[in-house]
Amino acid sequence: MVLKLLPWDLTVCQPESMGDIDFGAELVFVGKTDGELSLVCPTENCPARTSAREDGWRGMRIEGVLDFSLIGILSKLSGVLAEAGVGIFAVSTYNTDYILVKAEQLACAQSALTAAGYVFINETAD
Repeated sequence: MVLKLLPWDLTVCQPESMGDIDFGAELVFVGKTDGELSLVCPTENCPARTSAREDGWRGMRIEGVLDFSLIGILSKLSGVLAEAGVGIFAVSTYNTDYILVKAEQLACAQSALTAAGYVFINETAD
């Protein structure tokens, strides 16, 4: 399986309002429930007004479109990383899954996943 390393430093935060989110950013994941509003975005696009903020994430995307009938893809990836002592923040879209790891654990994550048979390619920022 091929993983694409994303080129941005990422932030996970809780913006004060939806109006503070830059939806024109290259990457924007928003989760809204009755109890919270969460955002993942490039650090440079993080809103100034947040109630909580965690910088220092890097991301990787599973390449290709994943059919909904596929089972265990995220579980296998997270299992490899758990065994290596790497914590994750996972985000899923309609087409694929993204895994975020803390920047200081990126080399360890890549090493563990490569040893498990995963292949990395780099994405360049435009």
